[in-house]
Amino acid sequence: MMRKLRVAVLFGGLSSEHSISCATAAGVLGAIDRDRFEVIPIGITRAGQYVLQDDLSTFSLDRAELPEVTDNGTRVRWPDDATSREMTLERDGEVVSLGVIDVVFPILHGTSGEDGTIQGLLELAGLPYVGSGVLASALGMDKHFTKTVLQHAGITVAPWKRVRSAEWEATPDAAGALLEGLTLPVFVKPARAGSSVGVSRVAHPDELAEALRVAFAEDDSAIVEQGIDGREVEIAVLGGRPGEAARTSDVAGEIVVSGRDFYDFDAKYLGAAGIDLVCPAEVTGDELDEMKSTALHAFDAVGAEGLARVDFFLADDGFVLNEVNTMPGFTPISMFPTCWIASGLSYSDLITELIEAGRERGAR
Repeated sequence: MMRKLRVAVLFGGLSSEHSISCATAAGVLGAIDRDRFEVIPIGITRAGQYVLQDDLSTFSLDRAELPEVTDNGTRVRWPDDATSREMTLERDGEVVSLGVIDVVFPILHGTSGEDGTIQGLLELAGLPYVGSGVLASALGMDKHFTKTVLQHAGITVAPWKRVRSAEWEATPDAAGALLEGLTLPVFVKPARAGSSVGVSRVAHPDELAEALRVAFAEDDSAIVEQGIDGREVEIAVLGGRPGEAARTSDVAGEIVVSGRDFYDFDAKYLGAAGIDLVCPAEVTGDELDEMKSTALHAFDAVGAEGLARVDFFLADDGFVLNEVNTMPGFTPISMFPTCWIASGLSYSDLITELIEAGRERGAR
């Protein structure tokens, strides 16, 4: 009998998206093929402690009590050197082996996880992992630099301006300069945050200062981005194994917003009204082909690997690329897996493909 691959699943973390990561991990751990994989669930507390997590049954998104990794007294230790791949567990004063890890699945969203930091740690530990490497993860996390690279690659993005908190504090009356060349409404976003955390819609110049205050609570860099009047459509990308090309899902999805200003955190994760997720989206064959080719171009431009969800606005004059998400939401109802399920790849098989591809890339 073939030995099961030992997969360490990382979740939780230090960012404001801690609870989203927990809920995503619960979905993955509930669907992963246990006949093929031995799973080591490793939670990261908000204080940065790595603990062995036994029970994920409470990791569902509930407005009254969002899921959280708590310190249970265990400590998962990284390999002693970059050749062993053996992780250990310290519990009640004793140290036991968790075995040699074949691949790590870092289901982490936001800073200190999705932004290249955990990827760097895994590289130093010599552990193969699912998803993009250090550079692409860091690039995909920063909206300003993602837009800069995509624009250089000839991909249409919404006009934007970057502002740092120190610059704004020094000249808080500079709203006019920030809005110059942009048409209201605009969106103010932390440069390095996800799940719509810290995002505000600004319809009047007087609202800009408060929107920046909210954004700067998440990051010291923010962007002021032109609002785009168009449909919100998304497509999923899977990176190829070594020697293979990346591919997109056969269908796209659409976020239909009605009765809300935008697709905010409550709508994404807490079931707030005014949002419908539609898959497959109703687009023409030519529109779908353009989405596919542009998504693959963007995936390549940022150097992504493994997986990504590429988000667009479909305006009257064509597509505007909004984001390349290198670790998209991965619950069974999230758009990334939904697009693949609608393309004929089951949720469990999608997880298997990502794990095996990550292991093969790490073996290069």
